[in-house]
Amino acid sequence: MAPETLFISDLHLSAAKPAPVSRLLRFLNDRAGRAERLYILGDLFDAYIGDDDDSAPNRNVKHALNRLSRAGTAVFFQHGNRDFLVGSGFCRQTGATLLDDYAVIDLYGRPALVTHGDLLCTDDVQYQTARERVRSSEWKRQALAKPLWMRQLYARWYRFKSGWDKGGKTAEIMDANPEAVRSAMERFGIDLLIHGHTHRPAVHDLLVNGRSAKRIVLAEWTDSQGQVLCCRSDGTVETEWLD
Repeated sequence: MAPETLFISDLHLSAAKPAPVSRLLRFLNDRAGRAERLYILGDLFDAYIGDDDDSAPNRNVKHALNRLSRAGTAVFFQHGNRDFLVGSGFCRQTGATLLDDYAVIDLYGRPALVTHGDLLCTDDVQYQTARERVRSSEWKRQALAKPLWMRQLYARWYRFKSGWDKGGKTAEIMDANPEAVRSAMERFGIDLLIHGHTHRPAVHDLLVNGRSAKRIVLAEWTDSQGQVLCCRSDGTVETEWLD
């Protein structure tokens, strides 16, 4: 089989939803081990409150990622809007490499741009304003300085508030803005973009700098299935669905 690279996003793992957790652990212990690289494009966890939180499912997931990376599969992680507090401790515990919000990677001779996807949703002004605030070094420092139990309470409140906020927004506002997509691809000189966040899996054909380009949007993992994007060195790109 040709060398391959795998991509996943938006698993939203939590103790309240055991099915996606079990599916990921099976994937990491089996399928992922046959790949050269695994890219996790954000929102691996539904609410990540710091590297010192070793409760379930964090502990088991970290151990499985560590086994995978030690076995030879390179693991890369990008922050999502639910797990932007992942830090150097997580990387030490798992062997993962933390990527910037936008990262250009080499897909067997073809450059590709990977990102979580929230930065592309520029029509959601309320979210972008809040994102800028909570991603600041000062905000993260103050948040992580609070006791773990207090952060756990905040995470519960945040999940409730996030669901409430989404209920008042149209799907179009929360989707990627076409001009933001094109601008990002032009800025990095890329004709392939892979991201998640919007929960609208699709392959979009577009023009960037007068050239044909593609935008691949990854699916959210649900109780019933999870998506894996597989890119091989022979040029094939396939979607695999895990039960």
